[in-house]
Order: sequence, then structure tokens, then C-alpha cells
Amino acid sequence: MEPSHRLVAELGPTNTGKTFRAIERMLEHESGMMGLPLRLLAREVYDTVSARVGEARVALVTGEEKRVPARPAYWVCTVEAMPVGEPVDFLAVDEIQLCAHRERGHVFTDRLLHARGRRETWFLGAETMAPVLRALLPEVTFRRSERLSRLSSFGTKSLKSLAPRSAVVAFSTERVYELAQALRQLRGGVAVVLGALSPRTRNAQVALYQAREVEYLVATDAIGLGLNLDLDRVAFASLSKFDGFEQRDLTVDELGQIAGRAGRHVRDGEFGTLTTAPELSPKTIAAIEAHRFPAVGRLVWRSSELDFGSPRALLDSLSVGPPHEVFSRVERADDFDALKALADDVEVLALANDRAGVELLWQVCRIPDFRKGLLGEHPRLVKELFLQLSRGQGRLRDEWLRRQVEPLDDLKGDLHTLTARLEAIRTWTYLSHQSGWVNDAQAWQQRTRAIEDGLGDALHQRLVERFVEKSAVALRRRRAAPVKASGPFSQLARHLERGESPDEFVQRVVAARPDALHVDALGALSFEGEVLGRLVRGSDLLTPAVALVDADAWNGGQRAQLERRFAASARDVVSEALGGFPVQSLTAAGRPAPLRAIAWRFGRGLGLVRWDAELREQVRHLDAESHQRLDALGVRQGARFLVVEQATTSGALERRVLLTALATEQLRPPGVPLAPVVRAEVLGGDVEAWGYERVGPMAVRIDVLETLLALPQPARAEQVCRRLGVDAATTRWLLSSLGGPARSS
Repeated sequence: MEPSHRLVAELGPTNTGKTFRAIERMLEHESGMMGLPLRLLAREVYDTVSARVGEARVALVTGEEKRVPARPAYWVCTVEAMPVGEPVDFLAVDEIQLCAHRERGHVFTDRLLHARGRRETWFLGAETMAPVLRALLPEVTFRRSERLSRLSSFGTKSLKSLAPRSAVVAFSTERVYELAQALRQLRGGVAVVLGALSPRTRNAQVALYQAREVEYLVATDAIGLGLNLDLDRVAFASLSKFDGFEQRDLTVDELGQIAGRAGRHVRDGEFGTLTTAPELSPKTIAAIEAHRFPAVGRLVWRSSELDFGSPRALLDSLSVGPPHEVFSRVERADDFDALKALADDVEVLALANDRAGVELLWQVCRIPDFRKGLLGEHPRLVKELFLQLSRGQGRLRDEWLRRQVEPLDDLKGDLHTLTARLEAIRTWTYLSHQSGWVNDAQAWQQRTRAIEDGLGDALHQRLVERFVEKSAVALRRRRAAPVKASGPFSQLARHLERGESPDEFVQRVVAARPDALHVDALGALSFEGEVLGRLVRGSDLLTPAVALVDADAWNGGQRAQLERRFAASARDVVSEALGGFPVQSLTAAGRPAPLRAIAWRFGRGLGLVRWDAELREQVRHLDAESHQRLDALGVRQGARFLVVEQATTSGALERRVLLTALATEQLRPPGVPLAPVVRAEVLGGDVEAWGYERVGPMAVRIDVLETLLALPQPARAEQVCRRLGVDAATTRWLLSSLGGPARSS
């Protein structure tokens, strides 16, 4: 039996597979949550997890995006957006060294102290956190991760001599664009990654690079926080940055975090500087190559015990000194600054005059300052929002919202203009996801999302136009060439005629909600009514593969994104066939052996396992906790089969037939699975694979069979058969063949 709770610190340098191992461990549990430091990284992990278990089981929660299915098992979030009150078996926080970050550190520290999974909690990050974790969490188990490849210095190089598959790192948008323009002139093209990009734009830019349509990347230090890119080397264009407070030199551990993006898996990586930047000192180079950095001494902290008696009392409670010498009180934070600016405002005080009013004020103050605009601009917006939410019906006025949002729906302008609009729309996207703050929240979410997507696509196009040489136009023409005005790509052709590029179309597919993608009974994958791919035979029954229709119509990056998205749909099909039974987590190491064996058999039987001596022995050896777990998952003991109840619904049986047809490369038998009784010869040799049990020359659907065997009265059995559409003669024969409704084999 697993221990009641396990606390693990998985520490080490970059490219050690820490996040990958945390994902694997999370999926060994029946539920889990991961907190990531960036919205972009959260989306990347969400894509990975949903491709493994299906989108119906995974929630994505960030400040500006919430994709929460009806019954999520796994939550992928930004650290700030983690719903820590949601009970999960496994919880992980990535890049835990950000506890020392001057602005965001208090949130990471709060998660370190208070966020826990019911069974297991992991903190991932740099080894520099080991001493402080040892002091705060004496029960923690340390695991050091070794880097999978060697990291070494190349010294200094000019931009012209930089080899392909390189990233140049700068610390301002202007400098990134300047370097990108220079590389375009030297090398023909470059992709750009900035923290200000939307996930949609960033994905399109990364796809451009990963597909080798360009061989260089220019980025800010956003790539240092876990974004996985196929890089051979990292070149620093500068060794200092403005951090929101001052222009300062990067610390050696910050340099190491960014340099560590070079090299992938077991391929070695290099780092160094451009000739226009100062050279790294021998001491710094040695530290980065050996991954040895000064230990984190103090964590940024803020009290979680807040006083909502008044705005001033709330400020005082936020200003309380830390309880431990290892903590430093946060110097500044956007939410605190906004509250401080409004705490003495007469209009605000008139409405924030009780606990509910102060709590609302604090919620509004916690809206992120996405725009980082002029001094005082954000507090003015916060005040307006609070006044509207405190008056009338407690919602933002539709006409006022429209005046704020509509001007942002404009795709004209240069890179800076589009980026500014993207930053601005994030505020309204965030607000649309706050429960009860707007009328018709879903409509506003769709509206703001559509604007963000449009701006993201336009920004990607501007980046390509500006930083990819015009000779690449031929490449873009080649992408569009296979698309014709009829056949499976007629939908795409219509979008192209309206000015939507293949990249824009792919990004819409990637960003679409799960219910926008449909898998029919024959395995065709469609979007907006058009078939874009098909499920095909994979390595086994539980892992169907995906084939794109006319794959040559897409470039490498587009194909990879579509295949990943459709792989998630394929996992949804498997999950539906299993009735949501979590095979992967219940077969994980550490589970009791009898439970693992039964779960494995459920996987191979798609939720149905025939009773035999081995199964009876496995069930007999289940402990009480395993019995309770299987009961909660809807496992029921029938006369001839152990059954996951939800795997016998019509939808699950339909998916079962699809997966069986793919795995066995057979045509779907006529009438299956709707017909409760069919001739056995129609199904071939293995009738059980289709969800049936042989009874003489006939095959009876297993759920029907078990229902009949469980009924003590023949008259009742006849009623059930009539309801299922079985004629009277077949019913009499069936009951006679079974030896009476109450008899089991």
C-alpha cells in the first residue's frame, strides 16, 4: 500500500527530464495537478498530457484561459491560477526556485508551504533550493536529476559565424527585433519568441523553427523556463536586463537557466556570447558547465492570513513581517500596489465598507497588469471595475465593455501596435472568465478569444513578413498548392479564399475546444464539418494512430500540430470505450499487485473481463481500499463478466467497435453494437472483442446477457428483451439456452 503522503524535491539543472518525469508520475495517479511558471509552458504541458489521456480528462487553467471538461482528472495550470482547493492525488509545482523572485516569489512560496496532493507532492527546480527546502520541509525526500547531455562554452562568436539551430537571447523587445532583422539579412529567416506573444503566436513561431523552415531563433529569457526547443547553442546578446526595478547584470544561475536550453535529450549543447556583448568570465563559464550555483538564501513571502475588515486593515495584514528568518517580505506586487492606491479613495471606501466589499476589492486588485502601461493607469482601471461590480446588479455594463473591447478588434498596424493590442485584450479575456462579473460570460469569452486569436495570427504573419526572407514566399505557395476547391480540403480552400492562411487555419484547429473536433463511428476526424484525418491501426488496441488526409498539404510544423491535436482526440476515443476507467494510473508501480492485474485486464478487454480462476483469485486478494476504488469507478460483478458499468453504454460500445475494427483491420460487422442479438458467424471468431458473448449459434451483447442473468423472474426478462427490440421467438430461445434468467455459467 502507498504511504499516506509523500513529499519529493526533484532538483537539478536544465535538460534533466524533471518535468517529463513529473508528468509520468502524475499519470500514475488517478488525479493530479501541475503548476507551471508560464502560460506558454502550461499550454505545452496541457498538450502533452491531453495527447496521452484525452482532452476529456484534462483541464487547462490560466488567468486568461480555462478549458475545464465535465469531469477532469488532471489539472494543468499556471502557478497563480492553481485551484489549490481542488482535491487531487498528485500535485507538482515547477521551477520552484522562483520562490526567490521579487514580484512573483510570494505565490510560489505559498504553494511550497500550503499546496499538497493527497498522496504525493513534487517540487521541481534548481538544486540551489536544496538547503532552504531542507530547513523548511524536513520530511522532504530529495532526488537529484542529472543532465542528459553535456553543456560547454563556445566562447564568443559574431552573429555571422553563428551556426544553424542557434538561439540568440536578448532582454528587450526592441533588441530582439533588431537581432532578428540582422539574422534575416544574413541567413534568410528567423523565428521570434517573446513572453508577450500569445500561445497561438508562439506556437506558430516555434513550429516555423522546429520544422526547419528557419534555422535561427531570437528570444527573450522566456525560453529559460522550461520551453522545449530543438537548440544546439544559445548565444547571449547581452548580460544585463531591466527587471522592472533597475537595469542589472544577470546572476550566474539566471545565465545557467537560459544557457541550459541548449542541447536536447542526449545531444550536447553550447553557450556563449555574441562579440557585441561582454565575454563571460572563466568563473561563470565553469559554474554553468558544472551546474554549480550559489544556494538560494531567502524566499519571498507574503502572509496568507488576511484581514478583510477594511481596505486599510487588509493592507496592514499584507504588510505583516515573515514568521521565519528564511523569508523576506515581498517588496512590491501589482495587487498590493493597486490596493494601496485605492485604500483611501472616497468612492471606494464608501462601497468597501464590509467584509464582502473588501473581499471584492481584493479580487479586483488581483487582476494582473498585463499592459504594464503608464503609472496610475492600472489602478484607475481597477477602480472603475470595482465601482461597477459594487453597484447595480453587480456586473460590468455591456455597453462599457464593448467600448473597451471593440477598438482592439483591429488587425492593422505594425508589430508594436499588434503586441500592445494583444496585451490589452488579455485583461478583458481574464475578466470574462471571472464568474459572475459579466453578463453572458460565455459570449464574452468567445468574443475576447476571437480577438486574441485574430491578433495572434496577424502578429505571426507580420513576424514572418518582416523576419523571413521574401524567397520563403515560394515555400508558402508550396504549402497552399495541394489545396483544391473541392474534396476534403474544400473548407480550407474557402478559408484561404477569405484570406486565412494555412498557419491561421491550423492554429484555429489547435485552439478549438474539444467538442469542435468530431470522431465518427468509422474513425474520421473532422473540424467544422470537413474531414482532416482518420484513426488508423496503431501499436495496439489502446493506442490507435492518426493519419492526416493529404498530409502533403501541410508543412512540417503544421503537420506536427495537427497530429498532436488529433492524438488527443484519439485518446478521448479510448477513454470513452473504457467508460473513463483509468487503466494507466491503476497499473502504475506502487499499486497493489491484484489491482494492477485487474486494471491491466480491463484495458485489454476495454472494460469487460471474463470470469476465470485467475480473475477470481485476483479479486479475492484485493484489499479494502482497492475494492472501494473499483466500486467508485463503477466496476460491477456480473455472472459471466467483471464489468465497468460505463463501458457498456451505447456510446462506449460504439467506440469499442471502432477500436476493435482498427486493431484487427476488419470491417465493422453489420448491426454491431446496436443489435442486442446477432448471428455469431457475423462477428467471426472472437465475438467478445466486439462486446458479445456466444450463446449457441447466436451472439448476445454482454450488457444484455448480464442483465438477463441478473433477473430472477422470466416475465421480467421477457419485458427487458421487448424493450431492447428482441422478438418473442428469439427471447424464448435465449431464455431456454441460458437455462433460465437466474442461472449463471
